[in-house]
Amino acid sequence: MTHHGSPVPALIVLLGIDGAGKSTAAREVEALLPDIPVLVLGNFSGRKTISALAQRFNVALPVQVADVLETAVRVFNVLLNHLRAARFDGVVVMDRHLYCQLALRKARGIRRRRLLSALLRLLPQAQAVVYFDVPAKVAHERIMVRGEDQETLEDLEKFRKGYAALPWYPDFTVVGAGGSTEDSARQLGRIIAGMAAPAAPPAPGR
Repeated sequence: MTHHGSPVPALIVLLGIDGAGKSTAAREVEALLPDIPVLVLGNFSGRKTISALAQRFNVALPVQVADVLETAVRVFNVLLNHLRAARFDGVVVMDRHLYCQLALRKARGIRRRRLLSALLRLLPQAQAVVYFDVPAKVAHERIMVRGEDQETLEDLEKFRKGYAALPWYPDFTVVGAGGSTEDSARQLGRIIAGMAAPAAPPAPGR
């Protein structure tokens, strides 16, 4: 039970192409909301690690094989983090989710989507699914500065279109992420604060 004056438990999911700044915003938002208990959990697919291992051993992974490996890692992390979220009395921010893998599949031209879509329907629903909207060119510039990823501008354009093609896309809460990471974090902070605001007390006599 949530007592009057206490933040309402909520689940917030963050989505966006690589370089959108969602992970940075998730880290910064904890400092922006000191009065709200926030738990940040990452639902990563291991894509960077899988790609690095393939390069190290000079193995050309077919797109379908890479997707199977990434999906297995992503589903494991999502299920594990939903268990963690169920034990946390506060706001849980999930950095990435199954939507990301579905968007990647659309970007890659992979048609298999039914199982992940069914799993999404079975999992606890988020109070807000937040999409960090950023032009692919801006995201690519950030990635180049970071020097950790190898996504091309074309890959990012396809990934962005993959998100826009998802059936849930019209219901996403959008953060304009083309500016500074501080601005994105402030936008996310306002969304979280609104979701976690305590319910008004009942009127006297009711």
